[in-house]
Amino acid sequence: MSDGALIEAFLEMLSAERGARANTLDAYARDLKDARAEVRGGLRGASADAIEAYVAGLSKRGLSAATARRRISALRQFYRFLLSDNVRGDDPTSRLDPPKRARALPKTLSLEEIERLIAAAETPRDKALVELLYGAGLRVSELVSLPLRAAPKPGQEHMIIEGKGGKERLVALGRPARAALAAHLEARAAALPRNEEQRERAQRWLFPSASAADGKLTRRRVAQILETAAARAGMDPARVSPHVLRHAFATHLVEGGADLRTVQTLLGHADIATTQIYTHVAEGRLRTLVQTKHPLARGRKA
Repeated sequence: MSDGALIEAFLEMLSAERGARANTLDAYARDLKDARAEVRGGLRGASADAIEAYVAGLSKRGLSAATARRRISALRQFYRFLLSDNVRGDDPTSRLDPPKRARALPKTLSLEEIERLIAAAETPRDKALVELLYGAGLRVSELVSLPLRAAPKPGQEHMIIEGKGGKERLVALGRPARAALAAHLEARAAALPRNEEQRERAQRWLFPSASAADGKLTRRRVAQILETAAARAGMDPARVSPHVLRHAFATHLVEGGADLRTVQTLLGHADIATTQIYTHVAEGRLRTLVQTKHPLARGRKA
């Protein structure tokens, strides 16, 4: 069978046995057509060296890592099909390593933008939300699930919250966050529903809701509050979200000199590898700071 016939048989198998959709089949067809045209000697009898040379050339042709990963996947599945149908006795893709996925750096905000956002928050509740998302680095799921009893007592500078997997952690609160929480608690009664049954459900939450079925503020509502505050602050609302504020909390800590183990504890990360991304976020800013502020760096030419 020719390469074209083998590719057709492979695509038919994907459709009949795996239920592959039309767009998936089209993508595999394009990828294998490209490989068929580029691999010396064709696909059926291609050696491992020929396949590896083709893959090495993908980046030289300016193709993205995502495209390269997809083409490698198509080739692997194609040769496994040939192997299972006894068309070939080996798999020339067995030594291939797909390009690693680039880990996207988390979006963040500057301190000046955070200050504008807090100033633009309309109510004591809204300011408290921003202060806890940024000032304590809470996940939005942790924030909306805070029971009223979690509020710090007078003179207390921390909260105990329940994070992922039901694990409790201590969250330190700075003076602005404590002041915002105190103001919110004074005004909180106004957010409680009048209906007795609904009021009973909402009463137990630090951030109650008059409309939510379970009585607590929803994650979507928190996102809307931040979008409104961003617009009032003259910022693009698309740049502001609960998770962006958490990222800003961690980034600013690292930039300020906090060690990763401390940041890991404050964020509630189980694995420090998750926290290490913030060293990359801060790296560029710290390099710029050295280059523009250090007296020797300013006086030297590259």
